[in-house]
Amino acid sequence: MIGPFELIAAFLLDMAIGDPRWLPHPVRLIGRAIAFLENTIRSRIQKNHEKIGGVLLVVLIVLPAALLAFLIREALLLPGRGILAVAAAAAMVYLVATTLALRELLSSAKLVLASVKQEDLAAARGNLALIVGRDTQNLDEDGVLRAVIETVSENLSDGVIAPLFYLAIGGLPLAIAYKAINTLDSMVGYKNEKYLSFGWAAARLDDVANFIPARVTGLLIVLFTFCYFLVRKPGSALSPALDSFRVMRRDGRKHTSPNSGIPEAAMAGALGVRLGGPSTYGGVLVKKPFIGDDRGGKYRDAAEQAMAIVAGAAVIAVLASAAVLRIGVNL
Repeated sequence: MIGPFELIAAFLLDMAIGDPRWLPHPVRLIGRAIAFLENTIRSRIQKNHEKIGGVLLVVLIVLPAALLAFLIREALLLPGRGILAVAAAAAMVYLVATTLALRELLSSAKLVLASVKQEDLAAARGNLALIVGRDTQNLDEDGVLRAVIETVSENLSDGVIAPLFYLAIGGLPLAIAYKAINTLDSMVGYKNEKYLSFGWAAARLDDVANFIPARVTGLLIVLFTFCYFLVRKPGSALSPALDSFRVMRRDGRKHTSPNSGIPEAAMAGALGVRLGGPSTYGGVLVKKPFIGDDRGGKYRDAAEQAMAIVAGAAVIAVLASAAVLRIGVNL
């Protein structure tokens, strides 16, 4: 198991360097393995066996990823002292940091917001297209900002809270297994003709893996909403927090995903904005229910506030996870 100080160091490292392309990264390696194995499996099965092929893909990705992470962790624990021990500790911190993605999430969102502030809607749409799956070319400014709020809320769970949850209960191997599951879902978990059967196992496993973290994320958003507005508007901090909890309970299940709607609804309630609604994907209109209540707030302000709440909720989650690890060390 990793210790609390290693976890905090990993979080700080993620915030400092993010995901530089010149460093090896487990998720990129997992992605390449998924692409290779998908092509290999598809070339060897019949179309009516795609669901079985998808199950095989999940097994061949998740189990080896967890096993390799376990072996690497054990190897890094061998050096007792001296320069090798320092190098091993640094390597462990880096590997833990690769399971977190807060800097990349916030940096990507900031690029979109910067373009909006510069009144460059075309650039904002282009930057948004790098982080969302929907078509962005016809979105107006509010549509772009709604998408930013939705993606930072959802990816707070996938990119930060879920990895921290699995790091706290199972260390590096379980966190890497989660990243493998999440990467599988992002690559093959689509509900289209190509992946409906082949990606079924990946999508269902991702739903299971994110069930608890998504709900923890929603509660963290509620908690930090209170903290945020306690500083900004001390006299009315309780109201947005209560609205966050109320909308999370009311609208959290409206999303097509059993998990994504929870943090999105919590954020919508916190900011007094309406998210969701119809979107186009690959030119196909998908009718999705609205989440939250439009209380007339400005979406530019709401997007800025959403990023602050995401960052604050992440810090609370890191400290809570470190506390869990500290308790585990002392038991």
